[in-house]
Amino acid sequence: MATTDTSAAHPLDPLTHDEITAARTLLTRTGHAVDTTRFAYLGLEEPAKADLLAHTPGAPVDRRVRVLLHDTGGGPAHDLVVSLTHGRVDSDRPLDPSTDGQLPVLDEEFALVEEVLSTDESWLAALRARDLDPARVRVAPLSAGVYDDEYPEERGRRILRGLAFVQEHEADHAWAHPVDGLVAYVDVLARSVDRVLDFGPVPIPAESGDYPDPEVSGPPRTTQRPIEITQPEGPSFSLDGNVLRWENWSLRVGFDAREGLVLHQIAFADRDRGRERSIVHRASIAEMVVPYADPSPVRSWQNYFDTGEYMVGRYANALRLGCDCLGDITYMDAVIADERGDPRTLPNAVCMHEEDFGVLWKHSDLWAGSSETRRQRRMVVSFFTTVGNYDYGFFWYLYLDGTIEFEAKATGIVFTSAHPGGDHPHASEIAPGLGAPFHQHLFCARLDMALDGTANQVVEVDAARVPIGPDNPRGNAFTQKHTVLASEQRAQRDADTSVDRVWHITNPGSPNRLGRPVGYALQPEGKPVLLADPASSVAARAAFATRHLWVTAYDPAERYPAGDFVNQHPGGAGLPAYAAADRDLDGRDLVVWHTFGLTHAPRPEDWPIMPVDYTGFKLRPVGFFDRNPTLDVPATAGGSCHAPGPDTDGSTGGTDRCHG
Repeated sequence: MATTDTSAAHPLDPLTHDEITAARTLLTRTGHAVDTTRFAYLGLEEPAKADLLAHTPGAPVDRRVRVLLHDTGGGPAHDLVVSLTHGRVDSDRPLDPSTDGQLPVLDEEFALVEEVLSTDESWLAALRARDLDPARVRVAPLSAGVYDDEYPEERGRRILRGLAFVQEHEADHAWAHPVDGLVAYVDVLARSVDRVLDFGPVPIPAESGDYPDPEVSGPPRTTQRPIEITQPEGPSFSLDGNVLRWENWSLRVGFDAREGLVLHQIAFADRDRGRERSIVHRASIAEMVVPYADPSPVRSWQNYFDTGEYMVGRYANALRLGCDCLGDITYMDAVIADERGDPRTLPNAVCMHEEDFGVLWKHSDLWAGSSETRRQRRMVVSFFTTVGNYDYGFFWYLYLDGTIEFEAKATGIVFTSAHPGGDHPHASEIAPGLGAPFHQHLFCARLDMALDGTANQVVEVDAARVPIGPDNPRGNAFTQKHTVLASEQRAQRDADTSVDRVWHITNPGSPNRLGRPVGYALQPEGKPVLLADPASSVAARAAFATRHLWVTAYDPAERYPAGDFVNQHPGGAGLPAYAAADRDLDGRDLVVWHTFGLTHAPRPEDWPIMPVDYTGFKLRPVGFFDRNPTLDVPATAGGSCHAPGPDTDGSTGGTDRCHG
């Protein structure tokens, strides 16, 4: 029995080329991987939280991987866990596509859809009716969703849907020329066309969308002077393997083909208490869904789970200095398995740097005669991924004051359609005759909490008016309303900006010096959750996106908010199933799930390429520290922030280089 020596490995060390090769070799030897096998996913099977917390450096580690195998020959898919340490298959579950859904869309299926359609007479006839050369037509291979009432014959079959775009030349951005009124349904296993729906020719927008072309963009402007960010003594952080240390922060940086960037064991060294304190055990963006709002028969099925159906991690960009990252940058490669099970390096997949973030704190005191300012910094850990027409940046920020922030950046090219003109109720006209349907980008963060330990609690905190009365005679009072979310059914909540609603994650067994439980506040943006009808297919499949907050008891098997197998799953998996038991949450080991995102009614300014739009959330300490943890941040070198200014001598001359 072949084994792999992992005695020196930490359980959260990234998978290596040799380990991925060992997994493929083992599965080939045991007959699980044959010529028709495709590795839809291969990733580290992380140990349970208790095992990780009990791990001591140098102790033996059972390195295990989870593998999802797809058979292009039509055999059943398999969900396996393999022990590399012991050279064995620990578990193997064949999947039933009728109930489990399908494994993620494969890269090779992108080209397959075009290939199958290229010989289908119904498709070719539709192109001829539009006077289109099939060689100039590109087809977007799009996840099918589940519409059993209309298409019961699709149940249990691997279906992709195709929408067409005209590519005038090799460098042409075909999204500018949608072929509307036409859609194809393709069975990628049978390599057959189930149906072609043709509602008749629609004028194809002709204006170019080739934004890199000076004929479209115009000559580059010459007004920008260089901005140079330098750290002559190097950055303030260190990276040892995948362990990142910056200021008082420590964490492990991981990367997964499905989720992309994952942060493990986020902790803060509290100098007042003289120890490193745990905050989050594991943080990731575990799912995202992009539902579209156009009810036309060509597009009413459009909704994409970019994490569960396409796997954002495997499309990580190779980041470039000066373009994607600016300053003194440290990059981390990621190693994943390709669809044949061979290791593949994603170069410069993760970018790490620190950056100035304006004023941290400031006060000019007339009584004491003091004037002090300190600068805020943040540590940035990020990656960018391209899924079809959209590009997404995933940015985690750590701040000097103990704040953790996540920010998603959405850019790229909006999904296009023809536009009939006038006021279309479900789409914008972004260029002459070119439409873009309304849609949403809804993300779900999975925050496996460990706030000063694993016995945590979640409390909803609302601002509350106090009516005029004996205790409030002038009516000026307001207070806070605290509601303990003590069970999984009660912990399905919506944000409410009208009462400044936040959720405090606390540890009742760890008081601060004022005797109150230490805590962190989850601060939501409070933008809309899923706008599709509650009875819709996408609402059943993306139930996580119907609420801003879910809290569940920790279970290592409950990893994804829409379930393990999202592609063509009928719905009800993930958070609704996890929370159905209504487990007790008071003082327990908890996972906090937060839905946030953008509701996008595209603008002309979003064409032909969309400026970045932003969404995210913050985790801010609330009584976690006994006082401001940044009192020891030094003043700006050189003393320039202490020079007399308008607040001390009335001077108004010069340029203030300290504020920001």
